[in-house]
Parts: sequence; structure tokens; C-alpha cells
Amino acid sequence: MTTLHITVGDREQVREDALQFVHAAETDTLNDQDGAATLQFGTYDDLVDSLTPLRLELIQAIAEHAPESMREAARLVDRDVSDVHSDLKHLETLGIRQLPRARWRGACQ
Repeated sequence: MTTLHITVGDREQVREDALQFVHAAETDTLNDQDGAATLQFGTYDDLVDSLTPLRLELIQAIAEHAPESMREAARLVDRDVSDVHSDLKHLETLGIRQLPRARWRGACQ
């Protein structure tokens, strides 16, 4: 399982870190941090807006139960499938959710 480090820093630091990451990727000098990943937000408000309590509950349910479908994930958190789908798409844009598409039949496709 990948470890996700979540940090909050000033926007200029986020920008600088992003530029360093791009440079390392372009020059093939990325450090493999033993399965660790970092998600950095510019402000605490950005973090709270992106990682809502419902999204955190969904992440935990997926980590613990490994649901086979979007419907099963929605049942685990007692939410509507379309709301779970929306949250999973948001988590995907953040780089948090990386599940094989084949496992998510139906609404995710």
C-alpha cells in the first residue's frame, strides 16, 4: 500500500515543489520514496475543501473493504452512487484514487 503524506504550505512553496518535480521527471531523476506520495495544498482551506469528511470516509471504506464496484462502494458508505462517483473523480484529479478501471463497472466508465 502506498503511504500518502498530506502537507499544507504556502502557494509559492507549492509552486516551487511542482517545478522541481517536473524538472526531475523530465531529467529522469525522480526519487522513488518506497511507495510514499505527497499531496500538498496551498492553504488549510484548500485541504478541507478537497478532503471532506465524506471523501475521507470513502477512502477508508475502499482501503478496508476493496469493493468490486461503484455500487458496492456506495453501499459501504451509505451514499448515492452518483455522489460516490463524483467524489471518486475528484480524488482521481488529486491523484489519490488509483484503482483499476476494470474493477469499477457501470457508472465509472
